[in-house]
Amino acid sequence: MAYLRRSEPANAERACLFCLKQRQADPAEHILYRGEHCFILLNRYPYNNGHLMVVPYAHVPSLEYLDDEVSLELMRLARAALQILRAEYAPQGFNIGVNEGAVAGAGVAEHVHLHIVPRWGGDSNYMSVIGETRVIPEWLDETYARLLPRFEALLKP
Repeated sequence: MAYLRRSEPANAERACLFCLKQRQADPAEHILYRGEHCFILLNRYPYNNGHLMVVPYAHVPSLEYLDDEVSLELMRLARAALQILRAEYAPQGFNIGVNEGAVAGAGVAEHVHLHIVPRWGGDSNYMSVIGETRVIPEWLDETYARLLPRFEALLKP
């Protein structure tokens, strides 16, 4: 229990990736939409084409620390993202989830975010399993150019 209860010391020198991204230009960071409490951006290291993240502006490590307004916008933007991805890519399914904590697979454990990954039958093949390489047939800039007009149209203020 002592091992499980121990906390890692805060590293003041390391800035939060999502806090940095929200202060950058949208095209440079592939930010598709900025809401009042959350923003949507492409994952820089996608599992599949169209892999998005919905990120609250609030720097908190867990969903439980988000207030109702932020939580509602997070889910509203996730629903809009699903609609847009279905229209643009026609996926057969989605993985939608939050990895809370480094041991749960969070790459940025200190800032909670929701992943939305479009899926197709056969999209995971030997390359990712044996070759430890993901094959993505579209550049991020191309994905951004495809999705941005849809987000602008659907989520106009």
